[in-house]
Amino acid sequence: MEINPTKILSEAEMHYQKAKKKAREIRSFYINLGLFCVLIPVIIGINLSFVPQFHWFWLSILGWGTGLAFHGLATFNFRPFVNSNWEQRKIQQFIKEDLEREQAAKYFEEQ
Repeated sequence: MEINPTKILSEAEMHYQKAKKKAREIRSFYINLGLFCVLIPVIIGINLSFVPQFHWFWLSILGWGTGLAFHGLATFNFRPFVNSNWEQRKIQQFIKEDLEREQAAKYFEEQ
């Protein structure tokens, strides 16, 4: 069995790029989380200083917190309904369908 060094290098490069992308996603989430933790108290302070009778800061917490939660779920691959097994099954299904279409097209071309 012959080993192709360019293929190994390209696979290593592919893994590096995937890991780099994942690290950037995690960094982006932590920046978002940090800004949330710093700015929400500022927003609360502004709200309570200028309009203490109406607590609109809850809308900011709810909106940004929901976005932050979804960002975290996506970053750390928590997808209870669409997980990697589902994704792999769908990929296999699409490959199988494509192969069947190609075989049917070849069959009709021969006739």
